[in-house]
Amino acid sequence: MDYPLQNKTVAFVATDGVERVELEQPRGALYGAGARSEILSIHPGEIQARQFDLNAAGTFPVDRLLADASVDDYDALVLPGGTMNPDQLRMNKDAVAFVKAFVESGKPIGVICHGPWTLVEADAVRGRRLTSWPSVRTDLRNAGAEVVDEEVVIDGQFTSSRSPADLPAFCAAIIDQFTRAPSRAA
Repeated sequence: MDYPLQNKTVAFVATDGVERVELEQPRGALYGAGARSEILSIHPGEIQARQFDLNAAGTFPVDRLLADASVDDYDALVLPGGTMNPDQLRMNKDAVAFVKAFVESGKPIGVICHGPWTLVEADAVRGRRLTSWPSVRTDLRNAGAEVVDEEVVIDGQFTSSRSPADLPAFCAAIIDQFTRAPSRAA
């Protein structure tokens, strides 16, 4: 078997309200490609997942607080959606600072659905080509992004998708993009 992401660690930045399938499917796909992953959040313990924003969908254990995390410990980043998750993240200074530092590092970032809200708050979308959930597109445009309605959009370090319906294409694209990225120094 081929494990193209062996020895790579991916950060998933999420909090309560994360859309379960947008965390679980990419995480599983990356694991299947050999990557390790950690869930970084704004509070310890567990985060509450949702299904379609409305229904409780279990929990995920938090591996590390964003306040204690270093971009240097990760090779790539995934920002899953759900409406409540990125809305809380974009109001948290530690989450915004971590995402901003990750963007500045040049390392690859996968973002889906409402996930771009945190990128907007980090002032990281100006001049970039992205897609998202339809209700986020005006925010992206207002922040200077070129917004398109496509299943997967790759622009430099960013790989973006619109919704859970795009997860098969999103997962394949982030595996490819994360594989191409250089590994962090050991």
